[in-house]
Amino acid sequence: MSGICDGRVVVVTGAGRGLGRAHALAFAAAGARVVVNDLGVGLDGTPGADSPAARVVAEIRAAGGEAMAHGGDIATTEGARSLIATAVERYGRLDTLVNNAGFLRDRMLVNLDEDDWDAVLRVHLKGHFLPLKHAAAHWRSEAKAGRTPVARIINTSSGAGLLGSLGQGNYSAAKAGIVGLTLVAAAELARYGVQVNAIAPAARTRMTERTFAETMAAPTAGFDAMAPENVSPLVVWLGSAASEGVTGRVFETEGGRVTVMEGWRPGPSADKGARWDADEVGDAVRKLLACAEPPGAVYGTT
Repeated sequence: MSGICDGRVVVVTGAGRGLGRAHALAFAAAGARVVVNDLGVGLDGTPGADSPAARVVAEIRAAGGEAMAHGGDIATTEGARSLIATAVERYGRLDTLVNNAGFLRDRMLVNLDEDDWDAVLRVHLKGHFLPLKHAAAHWRSEAKAGRTPVARIINTSSGAGLLGSLGQGNYSAAKAGIVGLTLVAAAELARYGVQVNAIAPAARTRMTERTFAETMAAPTAGFDAMAPENVSPLVVWLGSAASEGVTGRVFETEGGRVTVMEGWRPGPSADKGARWDADEVGDAVRKLLACAEPPGAVYGTT
């Protein structure tokens, strides 16, 4: 990948560990200058004592790359504004935003507290929206000044957002919301030279290695299909100028596999041309369902 992002400035949120760290290192190896954002919190979102962002910056610099750390809370207006401003002030430009930050508070719905719902929606969905908003405002100003950027946003959804996942109603709702946000942003920001895509990765991280411990376990030999580094080449390509023309898409990626996900689109349909009554519409719906593709299984079901 070396050189595909030469000269580009890339911001990665939640980049202190797991997928974010892998993305930051991969972008740096591809020639980008990287702003490594991480609040340094635990798996449940509570503050930690260390600075994982600083450690990733040290790794990048030790390998000859250029990076800086940012420890702001990107689910706040000031934290998101500061993140984008820091990149522009330090490096004079911004080219790519990778929204990756997140944590889990898993419960079955009947046991899910309102605070745990709010916290997960806040960091995943609001934590995508606010950096995207501030980055988009910067790129809009650039475009209006006659400097149309070659800008990229990569959002992080999940199979849980596409299919659902038992015990993760809050996480699944947030990740589904990120897909909707991606589609709207791709349509709205195209005029300013911004492409917006989302990934739904399967990889070993702090969030997945507990929830799916058996599936995510590292092999003793051979290809490690769940290594987070497997996801980063797609993210780097989407974040580069080489991905010209690719926008409003969702990609599932796992190990060596990349899949273009095809979302909601019309299936079997019936039109009476007048109002249905309840009995007859039920009969019509059953006939339509018999012709329709079955939905994918919710994660955690057999």
